[in-house]
Amino acid sequence: MAKYDAIVIGAGNGGLTASTALAQKGLNVLLLERHNIPGGCATSFCRGRFEFEIALHQLSGLGTTEMPGPLRMDLDSLGVMQDLEFVEISDLYSVQNPDGFHITLKPNKEQILDELKNAFPHEKEAIDGFFDLVYQYANDMIGAFIFRDPEASREKYPNLYRYAFKPAQSVIDDFFTDPLLKAVLSVYWGYLGVSTDQMAFAYLAMILFQYIVFKPFHVKGGSQALSNTILNKFLSHGGTVRFNCSAERILTEGGTVQGVVTGQGDVVRSDYIVSNASPMVTYGQLIGEEQIPEKTITEVKSRQLSTSAFTMFVGFDCNPEDIGIHESTNFLMVNTDMTINNHDRMRRLDIDDELMVLSCYDVSDPEFSPEGACQTNIVTLKYGEPWLRLPPQQYLDVKYRCAEKMLQRVQAIYPDIRAHIEEIEVGTPLTHMRYLGHPLGAIYGFEQQTKNSLFFQPGRFTPIKGLYFAGCWTGDGGFEPTLRSGMAAARSITKQIDNKNV
Repeated sequence: MAKYDAIVIGAGNGGLTASTALAQKGLNVLLLERHNIPGGCATSFCRGRFEFEIALHQLSGLGTTEMPGPLRMDLDSLGVMQDLEFVEISDLYSVQNPDGFHITLKPNKEQILDELKNAFPHEKEAIDGFFDLVYQYANDMIGAFIFRDPEASREKYPNLYRYAFKPAQSVIDDFFTDPLLKAVLSVYWGYLGVSTDQMAFAYLAMILFQYIVFKPFHVKGGSQALSNTILNKFLSHGGTVRFNCSAERILTEGGTVQGVVTGQGDVVRSDYIVSNASPMVTYGQLIGEEQIPEKTITEVKSRQLSTSAFTMFVGFDCNPEDIGIHESTNFLMVNTDMTINNHDRMRRLDIDDELMVLSCYDVSDPEFSPEGACQTNIVTLKYGEPWLRLPPQQYLDVKYRCAEKMLQRVQAIYPDIRAHIEEIEVGTPLTHMRYLGHPLGAIYGFEQQTKNSLFFQPGRFTPIKGLYFAGCWTGDGGFEPTLRSGMAAARSITKQIDNKNV
């Protein structure tokens, strides 16, 4: 019977960094992955001559060598930075609508202020005030929360205490009157999956600050290159990975982990397990709710699942500029309402006036697609439950009806795209559910409403001794938080082991 110092379930972002950080410390680590490649959301797939990026739009927290962000420092500590090449994205984002409105913001505060004031001269003073608050709040957050100032107080960090739980929409409404400007400054809600009236201002402030200060990046070769590089580092430290091998059961005794039964029927022993799967799957399927304290089960069930996504992957037989695409990140808008009505839109089996994001990686990296070609990833958010209730015989009709509506929306802004389509693939919430193993295809873990914001997140700890979580279920969704979550889980385990050996 095999015995490992630690077992990691799932080779998503959190599982990869957790396993690599543990192996780097000299531990004997087994990584189990039910798919045949590493990465989870950080993967790619091939259609024709295109290798399509699954999920990464803009990598946050990387920063530059001159001003390194927290993610750069973590990846550097894993020893993978020298094996990766990152491409800085030149635009923060553009916002466009079919009426001809088009504004592009660069990841530079002064340029943003100038661009917004030129487009909305009647809101000049409010624009200055809003971004002053964003920066003040972010600095308070970094000092008190990120660096855990032991002397944090309302007097020392007034903005943090005043705005921590205030909905983003309320703050936006306090500053601005122009609905279009409000919408332009709110589009990043799509990266969080929660409308601005339910999202804490903390999230909006931090995401704007992060991308402006540390810049948005993409990975040369796509997110699959990132996953492969971290996996290779794990293997170089003597780690063991088993693909096409799920975890069937987590063995426990007296509230303590004992090991794992794999999907191939093997029993593998370990005192420490990191689960990159959801708490629902981990507690309900891998352990059994009867072994979990009722309080924990109630807490998990009280949290709402995040939205999933409807995604179109399109390969074109031309360069981006040939079809009018000049920015990497493009939010396509026909409705300026960023509030709870978005949740109604996300629950319908149709596409009409939803906010969409179109990412074209070739704008910043002309080598991303084959020469003379380019690709886009077009996304709108959709909850998984309506798709799960859809009768199987209706699934394809609804899927391709939505795809056609999405294509019409994109064509209203980029009229020439249809004539240049070479490859196209469509993913629904059920696609995400199937490949990720997330309940209802939830791409962000738990929904990050104000009540479930970063101040109230469940974290990596569990009531089962030796069991830890990593990934979007421990806190925020997205690449930076999930990559860093695995590092945090690894630190907790190594601390426990060090304390045992004292």
